[in-house]
Amino acid sequence: MKIALSWSGGRDSMMMLHTLKDKCEPVVLITTFDEVTKKVMMHHIPFELMEAQAKRLRLELFPIWLRPPYDNDTYERTMKDALEQLKERSITHVAFGDLFLEDIRSYREQQMARMGLTPIFPLWGKETKSLAADFIRLGYQAKVICVDSEQLSPEFLGREYDTSFIHELPDEVDPCGENGEFHSFVFDGPLFQEAVPFSTRGSYVTYDRFYYCELKMRKK
Repeated sequence: MKIALSWSGGRDSMMMLHTLKDKCEPVVLITTFDEVTKKVMMHHIPFELMEAQAKRLRLELFPIWLRPPYDNDTYERTMKDALEQLKERSITHVAFGDLFLEDIRSYREQQMARMGLTPIFPLWGKETKSLAADFIRLGYQAKVICVDSEQLSPEFLGREYDTSFIHELPDEVDPCGENGEFHSFVFDGPLFQEAVPFSTRGSYVTYDRFYYCELKMRKK
């Protein structure tokens, strides 16, 4: 079966791909971008970095551009058009990296059912501490590029997602950030042809809450 992956560029997306790589044929990586900023919605990773990541994974990036207003109706119309295009390419399944949030899974299942596509959740129900440890053990590398300051101190922004980072997280913070505590960008690992060259140049805050690294593509 041909599968499209709902792709954020972060750790859960990468573990989803790693889990699926020997079981099916991942065809494209679906990512929603803000047409104004040219960055991933919520994660704020620039398009050029996502494109570079996909290239090094030898997969096609399928960008979905969202325009203002950023409401649910606009989102669903845009997604419907994009998914219709994927169906024309004989894609039958869409994989998601969700771990345990039932409401999000239910929404995705309803959305896919309306489109005649089958959702799959390769990581569903996996214990998050074990999943985080597996990511590191397998040799993947990621940087923490967004922190929700209402759930985690901004001091964690910009750190490598490694054993030290996980051990220093407060007990109430999920080690995979499944509750939105933080987001990451994976830049190297066993499925990469080579590392994604990038740098961080300062940080910025949105909504007096979300702290982001300013990410830039770095020339070799």
